[in-house]
Amino acid sequence: MNRTFFWLIIPVVIVLSQISCTSQDAKISESHVARVIKTLSSDSLKGRHAFSPEIKEAAKIISSEFEKIGLSYLPGEDDFLQEFTIHTILPESTAVMLNGEIIEPKHYFGVLNGETIHWKTGDVQVEAISQDEDFRKEFRKLTDDEQSALVLISKNHKNWFHRYRNWFASRNRTFKLNQGPSDIFIFSNATANRFEIYFQNEVSATELANVIGVLEGKRKDEVVIFSGHYDHIGIAAPTGRDSIANGANDNASGVAAIIELARYYSQLPKQERSLYFTAFTAEENGGLGSKYFSERINPEEIIAMINMEMIGKPSSEGPNSAWITGFELSDLGSILQSSQTDSSFTFYPDPYPAQNLFYRSDNASLARLGVPAHTISTTPIDLDRDYHTVSDEFHTINIEHVSKTIDAIAKSCKPIIRGTKTPSRINPDSLR
Repeated sequence: MNRTFFWLIIPVVIVLSQISCTSQDAKISESHVARVIKTLSSDSLKGRHAFSPEIKEAAKIISSEFEKIGLSYLPGEDDFLQEFTIHTILPESTAVMLNGEIIEPKHYFGVLNGETIHWKTGDVQVEAISQDEDFRKEFRKLTDDEQSALVLISKNHKNWFHRYRNWFASRNRTFKLNQGPSDIFIFSNATANRFEIYFQNEVSATELANVIGVLEGKRKDEVVIFSGHYDHIGIAAPTGRDSIANGANDNASGVAAIIELARYYSQLPKQERSLYFTAFTAEENGGLGSKYFSERINPEEIIAMINMEMIGKPSSEGPNSAWITGFELSDLGSILQSSQTDSSFTFYPDPYPAQNLFYRSDNASLARLGVPAHTISTTPIDLDRDYHTVSDEFHTINIEHVSKTIDAIAKSCKPIIRGTKTPSRINPDSLR
């Protein structure tokens, strides 16, 4: 062979070899998945409660994984942390008088946004949730508006009142202290002719952070989000000497999926749409991380959100399947199913609609903005005895199953991230 020709052909061979390597599908690694779940669910992190010191160590672990993969920061951030302050408001001293009668504390609660409330008749508007109205819908409408109000709740809503009071009477949380309205809810069929209300609250501030890595696509204004929460409930009721709720399935398994998907897509050629790999904080405390995130995005730029939670155990339909919350609210689930290259794997609708799981995970914050945002899970929660207990540990996780589920998600999402398919939007008016 001519020596000159030989030296000319070597660069061509190298280039072709590189193109071939980068165009091949990456592989989901069981060892990576196992390592991440085991690390995040270790006793040293003490259950990753969002308001514990250990949550910062968990954030560092996830950031380190994003760094090794080579992800970029969220625009406007100088690291992988989207930091924010949450203010916790605890009612310390309260008094409520309605029509000259002192109301017992068990018959009222506040959705609070400040340190002190002192209202008298005429200071704020009076609203009501009547017996024929949808309590949850009206409650959300009243607490989402920009006006403070005294709200009278019909005694026909007894169960709903006490359920909400159990949550709000103990604490409220807000991003903007003293910058928004407060609402006081009274369980009464009376008309508010005269009233006086006093709340003195104790306020504390906590720094929290979502962990977000970006794989920029050709279209910066079209984003697909892969997400899951990285917090858990911390210390729980002890079993023997163990009181750490490790959260291996809930939701170290989902975070392992985020990281492994980031690794997978980073090894493929640049996609059309940009990808955000997002580990939310404080899901267990009312979805605070996803709420903060949702207030700082342009929802029209979010093409889809694939949220992953509790994928550590095979579903009731078998090992090669996963269920999707809110399946009927957009065609995202149908796209994933039709795009699945492995015919043995199935995506199917949430089999537990009575548990309102669509509204209980981080997808809900974005779905209310119209984003086709859904949660993928596999765990048979009606049978699972480890949920929110100290037994949710690494040894209960089926790593092969987790890896196959991640692989199915990775492959079925390709038409979306390549820009050939776009899920239909969710109608916010259809949500509770």
